[in-house]
Amino acid sequence: MTDMPQPTEHHRYLIVGGGPAGLQLSYYLQQAGSDYLTLERASAPGEFFRTFPRHRQLISLNKVHTASTDPEIRLRWDWNSLLHEPFDLPFADYSRDYFPSADDLVRYLGDFARHHDLAIRFDTEVQRIEKAGTGFRVHTADALFTADCVVVATGWGPPNVPQVRGIEHAVGYEEMSTDPADYAGQRVLILGKGNSAFETASAILGHAAMVHVASPNFLKLAWNTKHPGDVRGHHGAVLDSFHFKTLHSVLDCVIDEIKPVGDRYEVHLTYTHAEGETAVMEYESVLRCTGFRMDTSPFDEECRPRMVPSGRLPVTRTDWQSVNVDGLYFAGTLAQDRDFKKASSAFIDGFRYNLRTLTALLRERYEGVPLTYDKVEADADTLTATVLDRVNWSSALWTQFEFLCDVLVVDPAGGVRHFQDLPEDHAVQRFGGESHYYTFGLRWGRDEYPDVFGIERHPRPELAHESAFIHPVIRRYRGGELVEELHLLEDLLAEWRRPDRHVQPLRDFFEADLQR
Repeated sequence: MTDMPQPTEHHRYLIVGGGPAGLQLSYYLQQAGSDYLTLERASAPGEFFRTFPRHRQLISLNKVHTASTDPEIRLRWDWNSLLHEPFDLPFADYSRDYFPSADDLVRYLGDFARHHDLAIRFDTEVQRIEKAGTGFRVHTADALFTADCVVVATGWGPPNVPQVRGIEHAVGYEEMSTDPADYAGQRVLILGKGNSAFETASAILGHAAMVHVASPNFLKLAWNTKHPGDVRGHHGAVLDSFHFKTLHSVLDCVIDEIKPVGDRYEVHLTYTHAEGETAVMEYESVLRCTGFRMDTSPFDEECRPRMVPSGRLPVTRTDWQSVNVDGLYFAGTLAQDRDFKKASSAFIDGFRYNLRTLTALLRERYEGVPLTYDKVEADADTLTATVLDRVNWSSALWTQFEFLCDVLVVDPAGGVRHFQDLPEDHAVQRFGGESHYYTFGLRWGRDEYPDVFGIERHPRPELAHESAFIHPVIRRYRGGELVEELHLLEDLLAEWRRPDRHVQPLRDFFEADLQR
């Protein structure tokens, strides 16, 4: 018989991970008076950011100076603060830099946990998670915890290592030297085309003799994709160097083999957009900057979450719950599969809003607290004002464009129920039995343009659906079927209140639709 530690604590919610997502969810559950505990293996919050990014500059914006004094509006450009009321601990008090240091974020997270006296158990590593009836058993070195619900907010785990022959000869991003002088005069191959690869390339550009940044696929630039996780503009020097024929290059290729030969490496590669052309290149250093993946090792087989095809992230339902393990939820960076490379669920500025909604959904399920809504009149003027007030003010709809939305459910008995900040896929699933409801939020134009800085615009309300930039979109559903969609014209200052461009087209839409 195996000796097992006796349960020392039971909590309704057990959060695994004390990074930004774990802190944000802890705050919301604590404010609600819910029974929760957060377990963190490190001795302080934000352990990931003590090491990453390696060159210590974040890519999350810290726009301290804005034209607005409204704290909600200012959050649109504050990508590091966690949400709390009163908003007396803004990240801007820790850094005034537009791209702040990761060290400042670490200090901020520690102060946030202390300021709110969050229930976090530090130096407590989760070793095993197993299903126990409708709940869970969570094992640590010293205790056994039980919980009705487990929320995994651990963030990225071990490196994502591609299957390449000889990959063990590449030095990982997590352990490579960050001293540019160590690459002086070298030919350097960097595997990967994400921000960590370009961060690394930018740092050594003036020291290495040759820097090649390589992956099988075309480079994705954030100004084309509108996704902040794609390569950002401040790495443009690497791209300039490529096009100005300095021997620094961005390669689309498959790495077939990395072979040590004396004091250098022979790298065999096949170009992916060159009719199968192959080459053998020589480098003094090969660096692996291919990202991270989720650590699934603590999960017992019967509660191991299903993963996306790459194996890096869990697959979630519309409420951020595992698709195959009831009661197992994900928070923060790990909960991005449904809007992957679209909205900002991978980052603090996005998942802080997701977690506010997740808290409401958890309390609805486990505590019987109904999802809140406002009741408004079912007339065109009221609905027009409601929509425009929200899209002009909400930082959640702004940041989580094309993912979070508000919902207007038209009740046959009269009136409209207004729900805020729900994922649209969840809203359609939740209100699929309703005969008449709307969703509204913000969206980007999805058309591809030869030059994203040379777009021809059509500033007419009837062509608002051709807007290339962020703009409001209102959708009408009948059950689960989308039956009508209205776009409102984009605006340079994101102020959608012009009578001719925004107010009247929206009012006409509601006026005609409510008559049906």
